Amino acid sequence: MTNKTLIQPLDRIAIALMLLLSLLIGFMILQGDVVAARVRDFTWQNQQIGSEDISFSLNFSRPMDTKSVEDNLKIEPPLAGKFSWAGRRMVYTLLTPAPYGTNYKIQLQKAKDKFSQQEGKNRVMQPFTGTFHTRDRVISYIGADPENQGQLIVYNLTEEQKRILTPKDLVVMDFKPFPDGEKILFSARAANNQDPLSAQLYTVTTGIPRGSEKPVESAGKVDLILDNKKYQNLKFDLSPDGETIVVQRGSKANPGDFGLWFMPAANDESVQKPTPQRLQSQPGGDFMITPDSKAVAVAQGQGAAILPLQSDANKPLDFLPQFGLVEAFSKDGSQAAMVKFNTDYTRDLFLVTNQGIQKPLLKTTGSIIDCQFDPASPTLYCLLTQLVSKAEYVEQPYLVAIDLKTGDQKPLLVLPIEQRNIQMSLSPDGLGLLFDQVMPQTDSTTSSARVLQTDDGEAIASSSLWLMPLLPIADAAITTIRPEKLPLVGFHPRWLP
Repeated sequence: MTNKTLIQPLDRIAIALMLLLSLLIGFMILQGDVVAARVRDFTWQNQQIGSEDISFSLNFSRPMDTKSVEDNLKIEPPLAGKFSWAGRRMVYTLLTPAPYGTNYKIQLQKAKDKFSQQEGKNRVMQPFTGTFHTRDRVISYIGADPENQGQLIVYNLTEEQKRILTPKDLVVMDFKPFPDGEKILFSARAANNQDPLSAQLYTVTTGIPRGSEKPVESAGKVDLILDNKKYQNLKFDLSPDGETIVVQRGSKANPGDFGLWFMPAANDESVQKPTPQRLQSQPGGDFMITPDSKAVAVAQGQGAAILPLQSDANKPLDFLPQFGLVEAFSKDGSQAAMVKFNTDYTRDLFLVTNQGIQKPLLKTTGSIIDCQFDPASPTLYCLLTQLVSKAEYVEQPYLVAIDLKTGDQKPLLVLPIEQRNIQMSLSPDGLGLLFDQVMPQTDSTTSSARVLQTDDGEAIASSSLWLMPLLPIADAAITTIRPEKLPLVGFHPRWLP
């Protein structure tokens, strides 16, 4: 009897709770679904992005009225893009890379779920705010001042910070940043050896976080990648995916024996150092790895060959006999800027597409030094020279922007006569063009092993770096833009990705 009297109050409480829950459930059913939609996931939340990041997505808790989302989505500063949908997932694809060194805020308010209008209710989603930022604007170059002569340097334009990466006992000759910007591949000779053919290949850490999940190594960690014991290391290139290095090498034992070699770019201390393999093909000249990182374009014989990156490359993937040089590839590999050498010593620049189109862009009596595709618009930026004196062969260098749709050319800047050793680099967001202006050494008696030289072997006394802001080619203001001289002494400038 005692147990029965104890149980009865508990039963009454349980029954009362069940009745209450039943009433609440019934009330909710009568009222309908009143839970407001919300953003469950934003893929760029608090992330650092680069030029390779072209789209973000928002995942919603409920099916959404797509027009209300698209009308109410705000990004500050604005980023032009287009919408696409897959169920509850919205994808926003940027039309151009997001400008570097910028903080962004995304807001979505007053958007409605898909069924609110059908039910005759004005039910809006929970307000959402997200943030993300782009990488800092960072450049790299070779120092030309007495203090940092021949050393590899990175300079953060956003933070105005300078870092010396390589030691004084190495003189850097050329370099290529890895796609994540956390390392740089470079060739260098010993400071006490002036022979340019004594170069070895190294990597060095930049110490700059680029959004990867792994811990960032401190700046200035140098590792030897390829020595010069049996072969001289001449030119080199790093694949766009950062996985493969291609090197032009010459045998020390047999001076006439030279060719292309390829090797993995990985430098994990726990793994045995990679061994280079020779590319079995006909001898070639200038070369460039293709955007898919699976082949190399080589000036070969009377044309340009596309060779697969494998030991037996005697069968080219493609051969273009009318062109002698590949100057640049577009990022997606669908277009290339190629040079045709004419019998009258002029040069033609062509746009060649993977659809077989060959479109002439310009002709010059001088040289085509460099061209780079704009990642943000159908524009090709070129560094050219025009012959101004045939008798003394004097060349006038200049920068030009070419609209690839219309073929229109817009001169950007005329540079000093005979300064052929200028190098340029287009920023990953397409908003800035770096170039150097080298001052040649006039004192021929200087014989220090640390004396810097251009690719043509000209001794460098000093060099200045310049930054030219860029606007869309159709903008009339582009002709009024003037470059800004940076407070840096160096040459061979390159943007970090």
